[in-house]
Amino acid sequence: MGLMPPGETLFSAQQIALRIAALGRQISADYQGRELLVVGVLNGAFIFTADLVRALSVPVTVDFIRAASYGQGSSSSGTVRLSKEVEQPLAGRHLLLVEDIVDSGRTLACLRDHLRQRGAASLRVCALIDKTERREVEVAVDYPGFVVPHGFLIGYGLDYGEQHRQYPAIYRLSEEHLEK
Repeated sequence: MGLMPPGETLFSAQQIALRIAALGRQISADYQGRELLVVGVLNGAFIFTADLVRALSVPVTVDFIRAASYGQGSSSSGTVRLSKEVEQPLAGRHLLLVEDIVDSGRTLACLRDHLRQRGAASLRVCALIDKTERREVEVAVDYPGFVVPHGFLIGYGLDYGEQHRQYPAIYRLSEEHLEK
């Protein structure tokens, strides 16, 4: 059966699949007649990006960027570090930035500004989780999967100290498992 996640289930694999199908329909309708460059944010959004791309019905190219602000802990370090750049040309293209979770907003703001400087025709954001609890920078999530007010989440690509990404559902990590 596998390792049991240490926390309460927030969204089942079925709920996630249904929400991704709905996001795919909405994004496809919005980009009808245009090619979309989907830029997934590593490491957390790799599972979500793969499933979302399969739900789209418009021509799509996929690339990845890596940015980090958490390191090994449960709270943001406050510094955003870019360690992998998008390799596709961005000038004149329609970009969909795919994030696993938008929390403080710092990482998303940094990535958004960085990608806009490279001349994209448009840039929208899709996030699996729009978490409002610790928002410090005002950022727009054009296509939110789920809005979650609080808690540390794991599963479906979301991690705690680079662990727990493999679960097919999303869980709120129990307090006893968080760093004190």
